[in-house]
Amino acid sequence: MAVIALSLAYSARTGLAQPDTIHPLRGNMAGLAHFTIRGIRLSLPEGTFSGRLADALEAGRYENTEAAALLKHLRPGDRFVDFGAGIGFLCALAAGVVGAEHVTGVEAGETTIALARNTLDQNGFPVARLIHGAVVGTSRPGNVVEFGLRGNFWSSGLKKGEAWLRGTEVLTVPAHAAGPLLADLAPTVLSCDIEGAELEVLAVELPASLRLIVTEIHPGSYGPEGTGRIFDALLRQGFVYEPDGSRGATVVFRRIGSA
Repeated sequence: MAVIALSLAYSARTGLAQPDTIHPLRGNMAGLAHFTIRGIRLSLPEGTFSGRLADALEAGRYENTEAAALLKHLRPGDRFVDFGAGIGFLCALAAGVVGAEHVTGVEAGETTIALARNTLDQNGFPVARLIHGAVVGTSRPGNVVEFGLRGNFWSSGLKKGEAWLRGTEVLTVPAHAAGPLLADLAPTVLSCDIEGAELEVLAVELPASLRLIVTEIHPGSYGPEGTGRIFDALLRQGFVYEPDGSRGATVVFRRIGSA
């Protein structure tokens, strides 16, 4: 799997230059909105976020429960992998704890992964790795899969049900089977926010190195039965619910016997 270096493509695809000045908390410069959340600087093109996403960014609550959980459990020496890296916020946050060389993010959206590259670069973590593609439970023909891009990037994902929601832009992206990918990366901590695909992804054989999982569950996509399947699949591999850091749809699982 190639590491995706999109520093130049970032400017080409989004029209953004690498910003020299980041305003505290929020600013607006040359069509960009700038936010600082938990010490991480984020720069997004105006018009690419609205509604709940805009509210979360404005209030400093973007990925708040996931970030809080990770900061409770991450420690120096960990290797961190983020499935559904989005704009790179959690990768940058983790890099500040474990070092950028121990961070890998996987993201399917081309524009979004370019934003993630910019987030990591402007926060001083240029060696953190980004892999373009969608994580799936099993390999797909041609190693590609359809990915639905939504107006608010955090609701983008693989198909749910028989048809795409209205307004979805359907892209073909690389498909990375979770088992071989995790075996290759050997993380100790995994973050997973992939809009329902966790039902299949967290059922694969997990590497012995993995001690902690922070995942957002989506019962609206697969119901309580699907939620139960996730818990059961992880328990079979020695992972149990960890209340410290779990809140709402953000659930922490700890491997039994891990420190």
